[in-house]
Amino acid sequence: MRVNDRIRVPEVRLVGPGGEQVGIVRIEDALRLAAESELDLVEVAPQARPPVCRLMDYGKFKYEAAQKARESRRNQTNTIIKEMKLRPKIDQHDYDTKKGHVVRFLKAGDKVKITIMFRGREQHRPELGYRLLQKLAADVEDLGFIESNARQDGRNMTMVLSPHKKKSEALAEVKAEKAKATAEKAAQREADEAADKAHREAATATPKKKPRRRSENLDPDMEA
Repeated sequence: MRVNDRIRVPEVRLVGPGGEQVGIVRIEDALRLAAESELDLVEVAPQARPPVCRLMDYGKFKYEAAQKARESRRNQTNTIIKEMKLRPKIDQHDYDTKKGHVVRFLKAGDKVKITIMFRGREQHRPELGYRLLQKLAADVEDLGFIESNARQDGRNMTMVLSPHKKKSEALAEVKAEKAKATAEKAAQREADEAADKAHREAATATPKKKPRRRSENLDPDMEA
């Protein structure tokens, strides 16, 4: 951005500090208004004819812009594509294990590339891989959807699942769950410590002596 004396045009379309339209003025008048207001004249639309300039505190503007950029970088998350490989004749136990990994990836906001690997005569039975991919997609449909449909790629068949939630949302939920679990553990620990303390105090307390009962068979004078 060109600021103050670096703006070398005969006239500009001036915008006030509150966004109000001042109109087309000579550059000398615009610079004078900026000086009187103790602000800067900043060129915000150099492509316009005449260029659009605004009265503002340029130092404050740069600081706020840097803060926004830093916050944007902090919140920026990169979606990672995980890969999970299966065989067309996978047994139920292995399938459940693989599906668990896919569920974990989708909950974390990552995409998952599912690869079915064919060997030998299995290459002539692509329908086995297709049915397996469709079954997996149906099992995790609450967490993700099919972004790229199943397609044959040499000896492999691939499909891409994408999470319903964005990476930032998934990470926020994971952090919230961890914070909740930590708070519950701390509360349980405090309750256990309080119970142990109460138990120790009860165990070490001096028992009260029972009052001596007067015998009914003895003479009161002798008992005294």
